[in-house]
Amino acid sequence: MVSELTAAMADLKEQEVQELVVQRLQSAASPTALLKELHEGLDIVGERYSNNEYYLSELILSSEIFKQAAALIEPHIKDIDAKQVIGKIVIGTPSGDIHDIGKNITVTLLRIAGFEVFDLGVDVEPHAFINKLQETNASIIGLSALITPAFEPMKETVTLLNQAGLRERVKVIIGGGVTTEQVRHYVGADAQTMDAAEGVEICKKFIGESPK
Repeated sequence: MVSELTAAMADLKEQEVQELVVQRLQSAASPTALLKELHEGLDIVGERYSNNEYYLSELILSSEIFKQAAALIEPHIKDIDAKQVIGKIVIGTPSGDIHDIGKNITVTLLRIAGFEVFDLGVDVEPHAFINKLQETNASIIGLSALITPAFEPMKETVTLLNQAGLRERVKVIIGGGVTTEQVRHYVGADAQTMDAAEGVEICKKFIGESPK
């Protein structure tokens, strides 16, 4: 049985989601539990989209509702569980792709885990990833995509990483519904996932493998 918050998220009830989040936070509910319930609601949205019950406009709306709710929750996570930054990651959706639902979920989960996240948004040119990487000294690049034309910008990003002499110290993870292990090989990435929580665990492993 789904929670009231999960159901509101799945039904795209924007005002109700925000009100429930505020009420639960005031009742000292676990911020991570709230995010889990929201994530479960997004899973239902995805199922409804796959079954043609929802369309692109509903997907976009669900992303906005999640972002608003996450913005309410994040300060409480920092208050309750202030962490040292365990690593830095530059993340974004490559040029030609404007999808960001999965990326936004991943960004939130990464921040909860203790990562400093530099989110470049959507439709990001390959050189912008490298510039931000050099500016921040991050050790991971995350590339999220939902359409196949994004594969070439992903590949170009890794090529630029090599040309800049940074590939040895920087890990690359790709994600999104169209990515596969074959795409990972084509792009030259170190890891691939379609699950935000798994992506966070992979990034933690990357940090553990990094030279101190």
